[in-house]
Amino acid sequence: MSTPLVSAARRREVIDALRRGTVPQTGLDLFAVGLDRFAPALDERISTTATGGAAFHAIRGEYGSGKTFFARWLAERAKRAGLATAEIQISETETPLHKLETVYRRLTERLTTATQQPSALRSVIDGWFYALEEDASETRPDLADDSAGLEAAVDALMEERLRTVARTTPAFSAALRGYRRATMDGDAATAEALIAWLGGQKSVAASARRAAGVRGDLDHFAALGFLQGLLTVLKDCGHPGLLIVLDEIETLQRVRGDVREKGLNALRQLLDEIDTGRFPGLFLVITGTPAFYDGQQGVQRLPPLAQRLATDFTTDPRFDNPRAVQLRLSGFDLQRLGELGRSVRDLYAGAARNPDRIASLVDDAYVSELATAMTSRLGGRAGIAPRLFLRKLVADVLDRVDEFEDFDPRRDYALTVNTAELSEIERNAAADTADDIELELP
Repeated sequence: MSTPLVSAARRREVIDALRRGTVPQTGLDLFAVGLDRFAPALDERISTTATGGAAFHAIRGEYGSGKTFFARWLAERAKRAGLATAEIQISETETPLHKLETVYRRLTERLTTATQQPSALRSVIDGWFYALEEDASETRPDLADDSAGLEAAVDALMEERLRTVARTTPAFSAALRGYRRATMDGDAATAEALIAWLGGQKSVAASARRAAGVRGDLDHFAALGFLQGLLTVLKDCGHPGLLIVLDEIETLQRVRGDVREKGLNALRQLLDEIDTGRFPGLFLVITGTPAFYDGQQGVQRLPPLAQRLATDFTTDPRFDNPRAVQLRLSGFDLQRLGELGRSVRDLYAGAARNPDRIASLVDDAYVSELATAMTSRLGGRAGIAPRLFLRKLVADVLDRVDEFEDFDPRRDYALTVNTAELSEIERNAAADTADDIELELP
């Protein structure tokens, strides 16, 4: 039984999330079964982004195929390369795609780096001003004892770095100037309000906006300029790029026709701007179901977008091009589900109090038996089984084997599925085979 070299804190975070039935925020590389085939091409995209290029991928998979897992796994790889990341759930009410000002606001709320949890916006901006001071001091050592001169040099350097952004979105640089001035003056309230405004938040105090010389709230058109400014700030403070994941974009299929077309057009606009080179350092990823990409209520409704995303999936999935604009996730079969379970078992055993007992009682054969049993509970659909399978494996089996000396899962545990712990998709799959399974009702 192999034991991954991983810190106790990282191991605990992963196991705790699996015990709750959620996708861990970190450590996904420890059990990313079946994703190795994508890694080299995606690492190339990350490298391109980190050196001033831009990239885009559309992730394609049915519900339960692991799109969110894939996105977070990719985000981990991006953060290891120094990029900042943001995962945004697209929804009709909270984050409609056609309102880019709302998408930008969610971006800043969920902005994270390898060392900063969401929202990392303020720490990024503070880091940027520190980097400007360092650059100014290095260029003009004579300013070491001249605070006023140093401030002037920093202001000049800021204007130079933001010149391109200021041509289209002068409010971004104006708010940054106002934030720095408020910080230097010890005006915490104004500084906090201007950070909120830079993050696209609404209802920022009018007095703070007046202090910076900006007006109103962020709108759809200015959002792209703010994104451009944010990329500049990130690059200068040591983060050479930004990975943005727009998750569950298939929700566009369920909105009114006019709203759907606005959302699709906003996505087309983003892709066009990436192609023109407006966003150096941006890696944009969207996730959606095959119905979204192929159906008339999704991408096919806007022919220019459909042409941009067109990818041939009529060939054997084994030969899918990992550099294609669309990447197909094939989901789990029983073999991969068992492999996933063995990876998690080994990870768990690495910090268990009784690893020998786990090795003996939760052997490869038992993990395969549990995977088969769980898949049968869900209508034979192994693709939607991983979440619940791992939850049962950790909470019902591994925890008990580690805790109780006389617990034998083959003798003392029978897999049951409580309807309260099922997602809607899992519940539908279970209902399809209700005559063949036994549900323990809550």
